[in-house]
Amino acid sequence: MSAQWDDLRIFLSVARAESLSGAGRALKLDPATVGRRVQRLEEELAQPLFTKSPQGYELTEAGARLLPHAEAAEAAAKAAADEMRGKGGGLSGTIRIGAPDGCANFLLPQVCAAIMDAHPGLDIQVVALPRVANLSKREADMAIAVSPPASGRLTVQKITDYHLHLAASRRYLRQNPKITSIADLQSHRIVGYIQDMIADPELDYLAEIGNPRVSFASNSVMVQFNYLVRALGVGVVHDFAMRFGPGLRRVLPDQVALSRAFWLIRPEDDRKSDRLNRFAEALVAGMRAEIARAEGDS
Repeated sequence: MSAQWDDLRIFLSVARAESLSGAGRALKLDPATVGRRVQRLEEELAQPLFTKSPQGYELTEAGARLLPHAEAAEAAAKAAADEMRGKGGGLSGTIRIGAPDGCANFLLPQVCAAIMDAHPGLDIQVVALPRVANLSKREADMAIAVSPPASGRLTVQKITDYHLHLAASRRYLRQNPKITSIADLQSHRIVGYIQDMIADPELDYLAEIGNPRVSFASNSVMVQFNYLVRALGVGVVHDFAMRFGPGLRRVLPDQVALSRAFWLIRPEDDRKSDRLNRFAEALVAGMRAEIARAEGDS
């Protein structure tokens, strides 16, 4: 096969975006140009790589066979760029992280600021999602998740454990009946996730305390947090987030104490990239230190 890397780069972008327009936006090319380049590659390989459906552009059998080779070429191109930048020097360019919104709001600002202070040429993008970022479609270079994936060509590293407790604002606790047991929660407004939008079973915190009726629900941790700060009810809060709500107080800490873990997920081929390896090391070390510090202060 004599396909050039630039052709494979366009093929990869269409495969990930599942549309010419989406690939064009990612590549900063006109969709018509993207279409012509795909057609040229198909003619060179003498095989169709995509079929168009109502859902968008889908890989044919030939396209699916080409995909891992294109991904390997992408990894090799990134590794070559890292080598040209020079190992051991400052990190530069742009790295995108996918993360749950609790992590994205309460941990990553401090962690990323420290990394960027050490590497002024580095730009960091954080994509806050209620689900794990799709790495095969390159929504992010790496992702933080609350449970390890069961499949895929991925590498997975446990970052650290973290803890959560029930919490409410002092004002809410003053104005409502005293809470001395889990049974008392039935007469209180509960803040939590929209049940059918919980993206990971690890986020179904209220199942561990009998699934009380949720009065104020959101798929966003930040929205739930703001409900609690504004004295609208009782809900589960990350220990590392407590310092951002100075009016919040733990509720039933001896009866309700949850533990979860963060995991770093990366495409397997990216382990060849010295730049991404070094960033991942800094990210993991920074998150471990920040969680330990924040939970110690809570």
